[in-house]
Amino acid sequence: MENDPGMISLSHGLAKSRPAGAPFASHPAITIWLWSLAALVFLMVIAGGVTRLTESGLSITEWKPLTGIVPPLSEAGWLAEFENYKRIPQYAQLFPDMDLSGFKFIFFFEWSHRLLGRLIGAATLLPLVYFWAKGLLPLGFKPKLLGILALVALQGFVGWWMVKSGLTGRVEVAQERLAIHLLLASVTFAALIWLAASLKTLAGDLPQRILPGLKWLAGGTVLLVLLQIGLGALVAGLRAGHAFNTWPLIDGYFWPPLDKLTLLSPVWRNFLDNILLVQFQHRLTAYVLLAVVVAQALYTSRVAAGSRAVRRALAVTGLVAMQAAIGIVTLVLAVPLWTGLLHQTFAMIVLGMAVAHAQAVWKGR
Repeated sequence: MENDPGMISLSHGLAKSRPAGAPFASHPAITIWLWSLAALVFLMVIAGGVTRLTESGLSITEWKPLTGIVPPLSEAGWLAEFENYKRIPQYAQLFPDMDLSGFKFIFFFEWSHRLLGRLIGAATLLPLVYFWAKGLLPLGFKPKLLGILALVALQGFVGWWMVKSGLTGRVEVAQERLAIHLLLASVTFAALIWLAASLKTLAGDLPQRILPGLKWLAGGTVLLVLLQIGLGALVAGLRAGHAFNTWPLIDGYFWPPLDKLTLLSPVWRNFLDNILLVQFQHRLTAYVLLAVVVAQALYTSRVAAGSRAVRRALAVTGLVAMQAAIGIVTLVLAVPLWTGLLHQTFAMIVLGMAVAHAQAVWKGR
């Protein structure tokens, strides 16, 4: 084991520092653009969290991709929008005493959320056209950036598909559609981080041989974080965080009995609609994720002692532990606005760090 050339190459390659003052290889404008897009998507996820936690997401009952940019400008326009909202079940069952000023309050959050989505679309398309026309795109980036553009466009359609699920027959959007909506945003954010980080290589910085174990641990961590984000969206959509507000036990058990976890028929519905199982699977995945990142940090410390890879792995571990603590506080306090928003925001920070680490490891840094 001590003479394994892969480990020697890894330790020496990852531990060496880049040349002092070495210039970036190229594409600084592309790098800035991609990081800016990632920041906008990050803000979009936060805005979506505010919209959800303030019950604002159903305040706009029509999808007008162009004309919807302008909010109502007259009293008559506001009254017409309010009348549309009064026709959906959420108003009658949750907010029957809401007045026009209350409606304007929730309308503002949803309108801002949609406006930010339009801004992200423009900020993706217009620079892409410009960089493409000028021949400034890095080699191999055209299909990747078209994929990003497709994800951004798809997000708009999925967002409206999600909203439509809450306009009839229920007082909130369908939790599975909420999960798909958040996962799409998360995948877009992760892809932007990956592409931006891939342009960070300095001139003369050659990739090193990386042990497969490190690659798969880093990649698996990203997939687990994405899974946990999706499961968290199911919890949020079902309002499952308002139930079973104890930890480490849930409903008096660490592992609830099978009959309680499979109350619904067919069995697969329990994974989406059974509040106990939805919350339990979110908890369980958190434990698995924490164990994986601890294992990753220990393994990286053993095979690449003193390297940047170790520091990144430790950072991922610390962030996951902090996110778990925030999640416990959020649960025990029954999801107050500030902890719910902090929990969702921190999830994206964890994802960003996990992706940056995975990209660096897969590239040999």
